[in-house]
Amino acid sequence: MSIKKLKKESEETIKIEPKQSAKPILFEVAWEVCNQVGGIYTVIRSKVPAMVEEWGDNYCLIGPYFTQTASIEFERQDDDDSVFSKTAQNLRSQGLDVFYGRWLVTGRPRIILVDFSSALNHIDKLKFDLWNNHKISTINCEELVNKVIAFGDLIYQYLKEFTENCGKKNDCIAHFHEWMASTALLDLRKENVPLATVFTTHATMLGRYIAGNVSDFYENLHRYDWEQEAKYYGIEAQAGIERLSAQKCHVLTTVSDVTSKECEVFFGRTCDLILPNGLNITRFAATHEFQNLHLKYKQKIHQFVMGHFFQSYSWDLDNTLFFFTSGRYEFKNKGYDLTLEALKRLNFKIVQAGLDTTVVMFIITRNPVHSINPEVLQSRAVMEEIRQTCESIEQQVGEHLFHASASNDDTTLPDLNEFVDEYWRLRLRRTIQTWKTKKLPHTVTHLLKEEDGITDFFKKTNLMNHEQDRVKFVYHPDFISPTNPLFGLEYSQFVRGCHLGVFPSYYEPWGYTPLECVVRGIPTVTSDLSGFGDFMMQLMRDYDNVGVYVVNRKDKSFDQAADQLANILFKFVTMNRRDRIMQRNRVENISDVFDWTNLRSYYDTAHDLALKKKGLNRN
Repeated sequence: MSIKKLKKESEETIKIEPKQSAKPILFEVAWEVCNQVGGIYTVIRSKVPAMVEEWGDNYCLIGPYFTQTASIEFERQDDDDSVFSKTAQNLRSQGLDVFYGRWLVTGRPRIILVDFSSALNHIDKLKFDLWNNHKISTINCEELVNKVIAFGDLIYQYLKEFTENCGKKNDCIAHFHEWMASTALLDLRKENVPLATVFTTHATMLGRYIAGNVSDFYENLHRYDWEQEAKYYGIEAQAGIERLSAQKCHVLTTVSDVTSKECEVFFGRTCDLILPNGLNITRFAATHEFQNLHLKYKQKIHQFVMGHFFQSYSWDLDNTLFFFTSGRYEFKNKGYDLTLEALKRLNFKIVQAGLDTTVVMFIITRNPVHSINPEVLQSRAVMEEIRQTCESIEQQVGEHLFHASASNDDTTLPDLNEFVDEYWRLRLRRTIQTWKTKKLPHTVTHLLKEEDGITDFFKKTNLMNHEQDRVKFVYHPDFISPTNPLFGLEYSQFVRGCHLGVFPSYYEPWGYTPLECVVRGIPTVTSDLSGFGDFMMQLMRDYDNVGVYVVNRKDKSFDQAADQLANILFKFVTMNRRDRIMQRNRVENISDVFDWTNLRSYYDTAHDLALKKKGLNRN
């Protein structure tokens, strides 16, 4: 038998299968996994369902163990027989507090939480190793840096052991978010642990510091020396960890083109990919449903406004628009300075035009406070007393009116005043007299521990909620939540009840606040210096027509940008109700673009690229 014939017969009898490689395993590592601090928590938590849909149980998150949050969001599972759990058990047998379980969020992903408190006992050695191995100085660093280093050490030990147990069977990827999770990346790369690495910076440390302290950050961006700036602002350790992580990872990513320019300057490396942020989008079967929610929560805001303002004077709530801004208190970076200046000009425009429309501007940001202002609480409480008194009178009048109507042949409406007892008349009169005041409504709902840029602006411009002003201000220096006695709303419900979100940021790598407006069908203002605004400008030409207004801050001076924003706001004020409803429909219709099921593909590309680069580098 010829060799050719033998080969043919063997191929017929033996089915040749292509080599099957197991699906890779993906770890996402962040300080804000199961630990709500800021926007990265929203990024990771909202993305979980889309990641689980793609990766299933090959997806695992790693975060810090804090008792308070873990007791609410973490379900520990010691009886699990997966390699994820066994690795955690092995490390615990070595005296390390590493726990496996499920994150109690939509998708219930695998999660590893590490309690780094015991590692702080030998923090000096870890800091010496960081200097010895990576030349990153931690002299006079803040306490957070110590925690980050201890956190990173446990992550390094977990991932190293995991890859030793599973690395030959499965390719492994570790995606690190921000410098607070990335000291482990440095050691993993130094030790050539077979792991593909992705590093995402959501905002550069130096960018956030410098932009908040200078007026020409973007104009001079290319001139900055990262090391000099890090020393000047006292963040050498943070900036050093961030820069080296960006240089050592297989794939460097950030959230917007705006921030990628900072990466080139501060990291000395061009970003491989941009990973825009998304949310879980809930679309209603009937388009009128989200409009109904707007009306429902607007009524709740009406109640607050009545309690806060009507004690001093009143106006037509049906001809009132609710604007708001929110986010971390960074007076310049978040554009609070520009927003206030534009609102001052808007107030003048509305008065000059003789419009009877009133704008109530809510400023929602957390700042140190003693408590809610007792006078604000008292006003709300007395108004509730008026409401309860009116409801009692309403019930009494209704009963008497029914009896009179049923027993009388006269079909004319009787004098309803006769049906109200003298007690209730006197009680209502006294309660109203107690409530009414000649004082101006407070511009701040709380007693601040110290004055800030917002209150300084109110005093400087005399925007103190005078009756003749058409723009009123409510500065609420705390988060909005259902337990808040002033609003009694979730933040998302509050957003739905407003008419316009205003976020003309100067420094905003992405910008979740305007995106949260879009997905809830609320028009919003952003800027071309925010990642979200830049993304919208690339996405479509008629973005303002769909309810996303972009203030030009790249090429305009502060004064010019304030004028542009004031004109945008004035145009919105002069729109009729039908046009505003149509715009809410249009902005809600584009929300699908930002669903994680669509934006996850950017992450998929980053992870695929990391595997390819790891294969090419073989280390």
